[in-house]
Amino acid sequence: MSTQMSDDEIRKLAQRRVAAKKGFFIHLIIYIIVNALLVSIWAISGGGYMWFLWAAGGWGVGVIFHCLGVFAFSREDSDWEQNEIRKEMDKIKRNQG
Repeated sequence: MSTQMSDDEIRKLAQRRVAAKKGFFIHLIIYIIVNALLVSIWAISGGGYMWFLWAAGGWGVGVIFHCLGVFAFSREDSDWEQNEIRKEMDKIKRNQG
């Protein structure tokens, strides 16, 4: 059973989605900058063993999971979550009155 969301609920959901996307893009930009610096340090120090790949690879996995969480598997608008929020709101209202 799905109910219509109010304009306020829609706005809050949209704000959370935009904040999640912004957080991902900030994460991605920092990842690119830091890894570019690591590659520069590696190149300036004479090359050799590509140690920077350990940091880029490990952190890259985190960036991929962050991306999937924001764009592919967004949990914010799931019916289950909305139902649980409504249940908790009903409990709080009952306990107040």
